Amino acid sequence: MKCTLGVDVGTSSTKGALLDEAGATLATGAIAHDVGRPRMGWAEMDAAVWWREFVALSRELLSRAGDDIDLTGVGVSGMGPCVALTDEHDEAVRPAILYGVDTRATAQIERMTAELGVDEIVRVGGSRLSSQAAGPKIVWIADEEPAAYARARRLFMPASYLARKLTGAYVLDHQSASQTTPLYDVERGAWHEPWWDRFAPGIERPRLRWAGEIAGTVTAEASEATGIPVGTPVTTGTIDAWSEAVSVGAHGTGDLMLMYGTTMFLIVTGERTLRTPSMWTTVGAFEGTRNLAGGLATSGAITAWLKELTGSDYPVLLAEAEASGPGARGVVMLPYFAGERTPILDPDARGVIAGLTLDHSRGDLYRAALEATALGVRHNVETMRAAGADIRRIVAVGGGTQGALWMQIVSDATGLTQQVPQTTIGASYGAAFLAATAVAGPGEAPRIDDWNPIVRTIEPDPAASLVYDDLFDRYLRLYAGTKDVVHELVRAQHATLTDPDLKEAP
Repeated sequence: MKCTLGVDVGTSSTKGALLDEAGATLATGAIAHDVGRPRMGWAEMDAAVWWREFVALSRELLSRAGDDIDLTGVGVSGMGPCVALTDEHDEAVRPAILYGVDTRATAQIERMTAELGVDEIVRVGGSRLSSQAAGPKIVWIADEEPAAYARARRLFMPASYLARKLTGAYVLDHQSASQTTPLYDVERGAWHEPWWDRFAPGIERPRLRWAGEIAGTVTAEASEATGIPVGTPVTTGTIDAWSEAVSVGAHGTGDLMLMYGTTMFLIVTGERTLRTPSMWTTVGAFEGTRNLAGGLATSGAITAWLKELTGSDYPVLLAEAEASGPGARGVVMLPYFAGERTPILDPDARGVIAGLTLDHSRGDLYRAALEATALGVRHNVETMRAAGADIRRIVAVGGGTQGALWMQIVSDATGLTQQVPQTTIGASYGAAFLAATAVAGPGEAPRIDDWNPIVRTIEPDPAASLVYDDLFDRYLRLYAGTKDVVHELVRAQHATLTDPDLKEAP
């Protein structure tokens, strides 16, 4: 039986899926891991974890599938954009700095923006610099950890690191490269060499490939570690959100992929480059496509926090939230518990809960959290449309699609219909599909619509949408009205965490 393996390194776990040639799932697996947060605003992980978990998953899934399989290809993907710098032996010089949830490079963003100018950065890289951009994080390592940077020779993200370990190829896909702003030219589809040499001196530029292109084949050393046969083709891979979009066929013009997870991610696809100051302009996963993307820094992370805080479980909280009703009985929450990415690009934003009384319950709080993420999605969608995005359909993916209430609130808050596919495994499924496509013969490439058809549609409730129209206005005004105070609190938080005397004060 022919099959392909897809493995995705996510924020909270690494997941794998072994699929047959019709897209049916033969085996899946996941290994949970933690993100290191040594300081407020930092998020990092040891790149060795990515390879260790890939090895464990590949052996587990191949063992469960039995001997009657013919593994024809391997696909990889991972969270990003990340900055994993290694020496000439591919050993990490420090833990990898993660994507926009890591906000440490604020000073570098300000300095690079002052040196290059916003207009020129946007012209070359498509987007202004923010916590999502990988370029300033490379500069942060050079500034703050010069000894580690002096040893650095190569730049990896999770997918490209796995491809390197499996094949020996040093490659990066165009989509991931377009998020190393300002080091990649989105119109030329190539590294912007003057800025690479200026901001990443001494780092070898990886060869650029498209996500579905073959990076190389499995080496004897990698085969011994993973159980994957020598010579098996491995795709270049891409960032998990783009692999998620592949998994549900949301890469056509006018498609918006909405990924429900620990964070929330949105990608709209078009044929021309759209630029707006508060979103991310990137190239697509496939040649000839362009994306406008955005993301909430927290979404499912807030519901997990509330679950732990209240000592309850999800079914109970969801039932209580549903009983609370639209508007959470007058409670409004801002979901900026880890700063916020788009469209406000404010690493110093924080969570705010307004309207609380002694009569409110944990169900009201949980409802307000779900509504906060839904209003954050609406804020992103409206910003995309204002930039010229032609959003024709929404396809939802990710673990959060299992929760009917959350999805209904998002449709009600945005006024948009959502389509849900049969399989919502996500990025690992998309990675396996890309591998199947890459190794297919002429005219034999699978179609994602056949592999993963749409099976459910969520329509907005007009009555609830009216409630959220009013709530959205309050949501926007709440951020504007509390921003200055919150920023003062953040400065106090930083001082408390960095000054031992303040930290120990009563």
